[in-house]
Amino acid sequence: MLTLMFILMFLLLLMGFPMMVPLIVGALALLLVSFPDVGPNQLVQQMIGGVRPSVLVAVPMFILAADIMTKGHTANRLLDLVRAFIGHRRGGLPITTAVTCTLFGAVSGSTQATVVAIGTALRPKMLKAGYKDSFTLALLVNSSDIALLIPPSIAAIIYGVAANVSVGELFIAGIGPGVAIMLMFSVYSWYVSRRWGIPPEERVGWAGRLKALRGAILPMGFPVVVLGGIYSGLFSPTEAAAMSVLYAVILEMVIYRSIKLSDLPGIALSTGLITAVVFILVGAGQAFSWVISLAQIPSEILGPILDQVAANPTYLLILIAVSYFVACMFVDPIVAIFVLTPIFMPAIHASGVDPVLVGTLVVLQSAIGSATPPFGYDIFTAMAVFRRPYMDIVRGTPPFIIMLITMTVLLISFPQIALFLRDLAFY
Repeated sequence: MLTLMFILMFLLLLMGFPMMVPLIVGALALLLVSFPDVGPNQLVQQMIGGVRPSVLVAVPMFILAADIMTKGHTANRLLDLVRAFIGHRRGGLPITTAVTCTLFGAVSGSTQATVVAIGTALRPKMLKAGYKDSFTLALLVNSSDIALLIPPSIAAIIYGVAANVSVGELFIAGIGPGVAIMLMFSVYSWYVSRRWGIPPEERVGWAGRLKALRGAILPMGFPVVVLGGIYSGLFSPTEAAAMSVLYAVILEMVIYRSIKLSDLPGIALSTGLITAVVFILVGAGQAFSWVISLAQIPSEILGPILDQVAANPTYLLILIAVSYFVACMFVDPIVAIFVLTPIFMPAIHASGVDPVLVGTLVVLQSAIGSATPPFGYDIFTAMAVFRRPYMDIVRGTPPFIIMLITMTVLLISFPQIALFLRDLAFY
């Protein structure tokens, strides 16, 4: 029955159904065949229960804040700041891309918003400077995925719900790996620029730098509101998300006046559509995870392996990294997190591995898988935004995937990359 269920799900995907349909149909088929005494209403209850945790309220809040900032001036002001200080260096434009994506991830938490806001502004400039489009697209897609690690991270919120782990601690733990990846991308950008002989841009004087700095001070207040509020205990993650929306509205509507009151219904509609997709995936993932757990499928497939590796934390982390990486290459990270996390949590607790470290590793694999063929969802986001064919998007990704895998190895070998700031902030 297990084989038939996966064949059915795969066929539905090939027929073009969105991921939520194969999940629900597969779970329902397994439930009806294996557990005829359990009514389908139990599946509906699991779906509703999946979106019931109050911390999930933070997700639409952060999406709304990101939508407001994408339509407003926040991204351009951050871009101007980074470009003013490092644009004249060798590789200044691609380094500016990596740094700005990281900064915008710190105020939006959304990879799609980062691709749109930063990519549409910088891609024409990089092409004009002489960079190949394959490199430019790969840099944009992979740099935008740093937003999954840099708080506020929607993926971290989803893992926190699935694993019952502090979202605030997950936020703080993502900073170290996120910054390290940004530095890796920056060094590679410098190397590519030097190899291709692309000259740097003109230096911006200190008057221009100070102007850019003044323009970016208020946008840089977003991380202060989110992390400062959570770290100080003033806000919960959900309350910090609500404050980020208020901050975005005040910044873009009152101070910058880049958004009119008449723009809000359209922004709210966009947020509602994205939130609906996210929450349906969360509910479907919870229902699917419940059914396969009820059928004891995880213990049959991974049980013997988990029993062997649970005694060795390093082997367990490697197994977790490989499992999530492969899963996120084919399905949405939200689905992978909700399906796989309950399978691994008993072994995680038994081995004594810090669940926050595991969460950071999982979010990192979500970032890698989101930009990795065949079905990384940020690849398709870039196809829609830049109107380029699939192969053009993925052609330049291998060096970035190698760097991200290297970061995975470093994180498993040196957990303090993630846990140092967490321990400093919470202990």
